[in-house]
Amino acid sequence: MTDVDTVGGKNASLGEMISQLATAGVRVPGGFATTASAFRAFLDHGGLRQRIHERLSTLNVDDVRALAACGAEIRRWVVETPLPADLESEIRAHYQALTQGNPSLSVAVRSSATAEDLPDASFAGQQETFLNVLGIDDVLDKIRHVFASLYNDRAISYRVHKGFAHADVALSAGIQQMVRSDLGAAGVMFTMDTESGFNDVTSSYGLGETVVQGAVNPDEFYVHKPMLRAEKFPVIRRQLGSKLIKMAFASDEQRKASGKAVVTVDVDDEQRQRYSLNHEQTVELARYALIIESHYQRPMDIEWGLDGQDGRLYILQARPETVKSQQKA
Repeated sequence: MTDVDTVGGKNASLGEMISQLATAGVRVPGGFATTASAFRAFLDHGGLRQRIHERLSTLNVDDVRALAACGAEIRRWVVETPLPADLESEIRAHYQALTQGNPSLSVAVRSSATAEDLPDASFAGQQETFLNVLGIDDVLDKIRHVFASLYNDRAISYRVHKGFAHADVALSAGIQQMVRSDLGAAGVMFTMDTESGFNDVTSSYGLGETVVQGAVNPDEFYVHKPMLRAEKFPVIRRQLGSKLIKMAFASDEQRKASGKAVVTVDVDDEQRQRYSLNHEQTVELARYALIIESHYQRPMDIEWGLDGQDGRLYILQARPETVKSQQKA
């Protein structure tokens, strides 16, 4: 991934899959990303860099109250600072091209740190993700919130304890078309299990955040890689999860009342008793996993979504698998 320094591991991986794996049949939603240099220009443009440096230089991150106060102050500065005019103009142009003037097209705004997915310096999960973002004004606002999340308490503390200079880490904001998995299903795949040759696929209804955050007990599927490669039926075991809740898009009324773009709702009994993926979909996902693992030549942690409108499966994120690797080590 040659663009990690430019747009961070997450966004570099998405761009690479779009450009290199589409011909192999791997679907990735379209989008665009701001660069690390754009983030640094934003800090310089607003006079933020020096203020942030001075504020952090005297901070004791082990003082929880001081850390919370410092982080909140810096995040407020970032959110309240306008984007440079040239950056805002570029974002507007790319957003217009992505949505093609469709005001109801929903996007996700995700963070990607420049060293986010290096195994020994995993910033993954420390920054913000915003789902079901509608309209350019909301996108611009969420990009500033993504930039601000580089200074959340956990991220500040992590950099200090790992020996990273705050100024050495930059953020890229990825703006990606939403897959309507709120009407379908979503989950995670690990290709780690090389010894026994399994892919591990988890799936539940709604947006995938419930699975990623461990908020739901998902369905689980074990796929035998050698049988998949031999084009035999590879799903050797599956386990029905309880799938009690799902994350869905908020209605217009809910959005106006609460300001929230997504809501968590109960899954009805009939759906709970059914698997959220059928055999054909499970096998298709497992094939995607093989293609992605083969491309990167390493075990991968892959997030996917099943669009309930077009019935298609999409890869939302793929990064080198780190947690299980470190557990084995």
